[in-house]
Amino acid sequence: MIAGLGHDVVNVAQFAEQMRESNGWRALFSVRELRQCSLRSDTKHDDEALHIAARWAGKEAVIKAWCEALMNCNTGYPTEYPYTLDNMPWPEIEILYDSHGCPRVELAQEVQNKLYESVSQKLSPELSTELSPELSTELSPELSPELSPELSPELSDSTNLTNLIKTSKITEEPQLTNLPNSHRDIRNTIRWHISLTHDGSVQNNTAVASAVAILEIL
Repeated sequence: MIAGLGHDVVNVAQFAEQMRESNGWRALFSVRELRQCSLRSDTKHDDEALHIAARWAGKEAVIKAWCEALMNCNTGYPTEYPYTLDNMPWPEIEILYDSHGCPRVELAQEVQNKLYESVSQKLSPELSTELSPELSTELSPELSPELSPELSPELSDSTNLTNLIKTSKITEEPQLTNLPNSHRDIRNTIRWHISLTHDGSVQNNTAVASAVAILEIL
């Protein structure tokens, strides 16, 4: 089922202006994200701000989908979000492209654990039983979700991009070494889908970037 849907739109011109004013925005992105944005900008011969803004929209969309999933869970308990604006681990919520140019959501191990813990605490007994027979009485907070990409509308036809991404080693599979053997099957119960796009021109202030993220519980 679709547990949460998030959407975000970024004014690229305003975002580019903030990028020019200081380098503080870099702390919101991982090294891999910054590297990919630079490579895509060089390959497509466009403004790097387009790709940075699309990643930022993706991060916002992921958080919105996560929050909606918690709100939609059918329980009588109040919704408590795992993070606030003050402690949101933005660089650990990565929006990355694979070697085919498809975007995916990749969460750091601690964020993965937070995701599963927060969602599992809100699940109804019926859904908890459907997720795994072992989990009817106790749900593990540890999860590394399988990342399912959606084809990005902004993907160009350039074959150079695929080669650049492959050689930069930024499409590594998420590490599952911290998961106990008994809980490794849980990673397939939560799946992210994300799509990024941008349109318009930065030069004439018409550019916008947008993202849609879906949190699915299988």
